[in-house]
Amino acid sequence: MNAHDDRIDGRKAWRTADSTENHGVLSGVRVLDLSRVLAGPYTTQTLADQGAEVIKVEAPTGDETRGWGPPFIESGTSSAYYAGLNHSKENISLDLRTDQGRGILRELLAGADVVVENFKAGTMARWGFDYDDVLAPMNPGLVYCRITGFGVDGPLGGLPGYDAVLQSFGGLMSINGYPDRKPLRMGVPIVDLMAANHAVQGILLAMLERGRSGRGQLVDITLLDSVISILHPHSANWLTSGSVPQRTGDVHPTVVPYQVFTARDGDLFISAANDRQFRSLASALGAPEVGSDPRFATNADRHAHRDELIATLSERIATHRREDLAVRLEKAGVAASAVHTVDEALQSEQVRHRGLFLDTEEYRGIGVPVSLSRSAHRSPRPAAPRGHDTRAVLRAMGYTEETVEEFAASGVLGEPLTTESAL
Repeated sequence: MNAHDDRIDGRKAWRTADSTENHGVLSGVRVLDLSRVLAGPYTTQTLADQGAEVIKVEAPTGDETRGWGPPFIESGTSSAYYAGLNHSKENISLDLRTDQGRGILRELLAGADVVVENFKAGTMARWGFDYDDVLAPMNPGLVYCRITGFGVDGPLGGLPGYDAVLQSFGGLMSINGYPDRKPLRMGVPIVDLMAANHAVQGILLAMLERGRSGRGQLVDITLLDSVISILHPHSANWLTSGSVPQRTGDVHPTVVPYQVFTARDGDLFISAANDRQFRSLASALGAPEVGSDPRFATNADRHAHRDELIATLSERIATHRREDLAVRLEKAGVAASAVHTVDEALQSEQVRHRGLFLDTEEYRGIGVPVSLSRSAHRSPRPAAPRGHDTRAVLRAMGYTEETVEEFAASGVLGEPLTTESAL
């Protein structure tokens, strides 16, 4: 088959090897992942967890997060960072700067149900893949998810967006940390992760509507929208009172007590969010008189006398072991937990019971966080090396072995990734 003369059926690339088995409600859905770094890859990984067939396309240089280490996985082909965002996907390498690479991409786009991309605004149009003018007419059912920092229009449209920048721009950083110190970035890339969850929601909504109309549509996701959406209750408080929210450290701006305390052997978080819970907390600490003190009768009273209350509680909590007290408080109906390190959290009995930490011969990593009562989900498989499935996918599309070798020789598929280049 001559790749330059004959049209290849892009749908053949989606071999749906898993779709004949019950790997989730999205079995047989074809997702083309053109994204990199975090928000896009986490979106498509979530879809893969529920059974979608995901083909990730990487440039010859690879997704830059492959180099975001240490640590690196044993094979040395990628970092732990990359591996945690790209499991259960097939992986092909294409140089989209070439005509041949874009030709292959065109066929993949023609056969996809969903595409996710987070290129710089205008990149797809420059390559000849504008959604409105090209992709929608070519593939009317395509759900096209675009993830950008600030959107593609408006005063900041087209500017690049990074998680920490949006935490800063969107006000999130201003409310994280202690009042006498500088604002703090959240310890996880929360804006990217929230954008990914919004992207999954948007894609599923568009797929639901497509079932009625038969037509796909653009799902427009921005990091800016995502960070603004998670400012509760601070945004609501400002809208109501006009007071600019301030950093409060580990304490809640409204609910008292709702913070970290120091127990005998480490840190312990306690929340007594209503009057009954507060009285139960006082009783569990052997101080029922604190629970009946008129200064602490309601949350408003406790808020007004925060310093006296916290000092009284801290003195008593310091005499207890954190795990023992947490169990006692939980049994009394008071929300509490030892402040676990990441390793403690992942290895806890409940996390393992829920299947959220898997450690098998085939896969060691985080499990699938969404469970349905009647529908299974895919068992995660490790992230693939860059280009691992390129030749198999091209053959499935109908390209001959000779043509595939021509692509490889001309650099369209990139050079094989070596351990040295990964490190």
